[in-house]
Amino acid sequence: MAPSINNAKCVLVTGATSGIGRALALAIAALPSRPKVIGVGRRKDRLAGLREAGIEAEEFDVNADRTSTKAFVERMIQKYPEIDTILLAAGVQREFNFKKEIDLDAIVNEMNVNYTAIVTMITFFMPHFLAKAATGQPCIIAPVTSALAYVSAIWVPNYSASKAALHSMCNSLRVQLGDTNISVIEISPPLVESELHDAEGTTEALSKFWMPLDTYTKETVEGLQRGENVVCCGQAKIVYEKFEQPKEQVISDMAKRSPSRYTVLLDLKLNCRAHRRFLTGSKMNASVRL
Repeated sequence: MAPSINNAKCVLVTGATSGIGRALALAIAALPSRPKVIGVGRRKDRLAGLREAGIEAEEFDVNADRTSTKAFVERMIQKYPEIDTILLAAGVQREFNFKKEIDLDAIVNEMNVNYTAIVTMITFFMPHFLAKAATGQPCIIAPVTSALAYVSAIWVPNYSASKAALHSMCNSLRVQLGDTNISVIEISPPLVESELHDAEGTTEALSKFWMPLDTYTKETVEGLQRGENVVCCGQAKIVYEKFEQPKEQVISDMAKRSPSRYTVLLDLKLNCRAHRRFLTGSKMNASVRL
């Protein structure tokens, strides 16, 4: 079966108490296939609202330590053994100006929530997914990145870096898992109507430019139904297609060589424009030191 959200039986969504996470959780639960949806978040009042909408709700802070995350994942698998999809939408965004005093704890926290915690959760879910995929059930890992993963915004440099790291991880995981029934679908939003900006007091200003949440949700669910590798729309789609999509062939070609070596031969005989963009020189073959 194709890696479509239509084939999902049970979807766990982090960051489901607000913004994109909540909207996608509700939209997926309303699909004709009627998958079970588990909304994960910190705010008890918002979780109660999810339950009223017919969604399973579980309280958990993704910024928890590794031991707590492992215990949470094990509990979810035990309680919902049919989980075959995780949509990782929890995230924070902070502004930093390095010409001024920097709160390094805030830097670490943002990187953990937006990147390390997501990779940790994927790691703990992986044995379950590999076993389920081996039975023929398609599984989906769907982290939420950002258009800022491709073109950074200087006022949120750490946020941009965290999303760029997650985007890179998605690219690698997708190829690593290419011979399994596990699909990695990157969800890359543009500037979207959200509470994400409330902490910095920029919501009012950004609201003049963002994509309405309803519009974004509809387009994203349609992309998830098609099983696209990268689900993006609006400005995110423009920058992805211009700067990032050409790299995917390069990544795939590198993976076909021996991944255990420190030197990977990139064969330019494929006459691929992507190679020309990222490698310089006129020779037909180039050796790139990793």
